[in-house]
Amino acid sequence: MITPTFKLPSDEPEQLLIKSQDNSSPDYGCEPAKRDIKTLLEHGVINLNKVSGPSSHEVVSWVRKILGVSNAGHSGTLDPNVTGVLPCALGKATRALSALLNAGKEYVGIMHLHTSELPQRIEKIFKLFTGKIYQRPPIKSSVVRKLRIREIYYTQVLEINNPHVLFRIGCEAGTYVRKFCFDIGEALCSGAHMLELRRTRVGPFKEGDNLITLQDLKDACTIFQTDGDEKYLMKIISPMEKMVDHLPKIYVRDSAVDALCHGANLAAAGCCFIDARINPGMQIAYMTLKKELIGFGIASKNAIAILKAKSGIIAKTDKIFMNRGIYPRWNSKK
Repeated sequence: MITPTFKLPSDEPEQLLIKSQDNSSPDYGCEPAKRDIKTLLEHGVINLNKVSGPSSHEVVSWVRKILGVSNAGHSGTLDPNVTGVLPCALGKATRALSALLNAGKEYVGIMHLHTSELPQRIEKIFKLFTGKIYQRPPIKSSVVRKLRIREIYYTQVLEINNPHVLFRIGCEAGTYVRKFCFDIGEALCSGAHMLELRRTRVGPFKEGDNLITLQDLKDACTIFQTDGDEKYLMKIISPMEKMVDHLPKIYVRDSAVDALCHGANLAAAGCCFIDARINPGMQIAYMTLKKELIGFGIASKNAIAILKAKSGIIAKTDKIFMNRGIYPRWNSKK
């Protein structure tokens, strides 16, 4: 039996087009994989396994206290009783959390049916709730209860043990799985509600990808503080660039980096590699040739137009995360 592959829109692989060739000087910047622990604590992200009970805010507060960092934040709030993947950014990396706001999510949950149903009928109704659906947020929610459209990328009934249904769902950010279960019950004309829920994925952050508990984090931090051994902590904290793995990117030459850091828009002359997925109005990530995150921009043209452009602005700068002065000034003399 072949196990089906379930993909989110962000799983589409990077497709780089070469606009120009250039080399990055070893005198400037640093490859994300070579950063030291001090830098990671200010520009890192943790794939945290949230347990049932505390709120997402409480979990992040504990992370901040354990690591002794001044700032920490999470992406995609989980209800206190929901468990699973909770990306937690540290220090200045919290400003890049917006990259995950629109990243697809995956959940595994247990639905309780109010009456027993035939398995074939349950699976048929699940298939009907794939694609774009209308949702009104539940009464207990942090957003205005207005009817809105959300996309369900895939659903899978894993097991049926009446009146319980174990299921998997891949959905657009902002989808309420609790409301999804209620709507399934309405379609069955018998009623249903969510019993348990676990988030197994947030964009590039997956359950089987270096997912750690607060206890793991505490142990690694204690070993670092008492013995000076940083290897365990280094394994736990990933570079902030992981948060933009799913975003289309433009890689720029060294001479263009500091101009972007000063707020300049990206000109065609500064581009080296371009993601073929880029379309006008799309959020993109500016990257150095060492694969460091510079900031976010909004594409003014599609990938082919950028590739052919010999001059002019091809992306408007939105947010910048890299400090000024790491790369040489664009007007400095060599």
